[in-house]
Amino acid sequence: MRIVVALGGNALLRRGESPESAIQLEHVAEASPALAKAATDHQLVLVHGNGPQVGMLALESAADPSISRPYPFSDLVAETQGVIGYWLQQGLANAGLTTPVVTLVTQTLVEADDPSFGDPTKFVGTAYDEERAHQLADANGWTVRPDGPAWRRVVASPLPQRIIELETARTLLEGGTTVVLAGGGGVPVVETAHGLAGVEAVVDKDHVAALIAAELQADLLILLTDVDGVMADYGTLQQRVMGEVTADELLALSFPAGSMGPKVAAACHFVQTTGKHAAIGALAAAGDVIGGAAGTQIRGT
Repeated sequence: MRIVVALGGNALLRRGESPESAIQLEHVAEASPALAKAATDHQLVLVHGNGPQVGMLALESAADPSISRPYPFSDLVAETQGVIGYWLQQGLANAGLTTPVVTLVTQTLVEADDPSFGDPTKFVGTAYDEERAHQLADANGWTVRPDGPAWRRVVASPLPQRIIELETARTLLEGGTTVVLAGGGGVPVVETAHGLAGVEAVVDKDHVAALIAAELQADLLILLTDVDGVMADYGTLQQRVMGEVTADELLALSFPAGSMGPKVAAACHFVQTTGKHAAIGALAAAGDVIGGAAGTQIRGT
């Protein structure tokens, strides 16, 4: 099969954890055996999130006294593609994958007039208490919103229109190479009179993964995060993982825009437009989610 697997940035750095590289490498190492097996048995594309990581880089850049203005988000997304891609390449090789793995610095075309630029919802960076979040927002010109019990920065998340390097990825994939593609949703770019130019945004990696899966005619789309699956009755004593569901059943429910909402929307869109299968589950249970034994398994009917 051809499989697209998206790893959430919060799966690599779980809520409440310190943004140490060693902690994230541990999570990569935990998931790598299952991912290496998938790459051995199938054609595999890996897409990863970068919300915590790019937010940390943005904070560091804003606080650097040696530069006159912070690095733009598009540059920081490219930085996270390199470091997280390196972690994944190394993790898969250390887990026994003997075929090639490559990370592509990837650009994602978005529309300059996408309405998300006026209504940012994509969470990036560390979680704070409300007082500290508003202090940082005032100091740095951020927009902040609640993410569960904590507060985090939010940025624009325009819808992806096209993956610039998709055909390069297709060639590598058909040649037996596992491809780490569109990390962090891809570097967000718009078309200008002078060519492509980066913009201040983070494209949602789940929507990008669904677009990639559809364009590459993937058989399976897997979205891995830091929870066991899509929860019914979330936040109550009765909350439980929804196992086998249809896209219509999921779309009839409501989910938070900054977290599970994009995952459900992306997975259901892929299922409904391709007739193929998608799943949402925990990175720690990647093998079982890919195999259909864990997580929320989404089918067309």
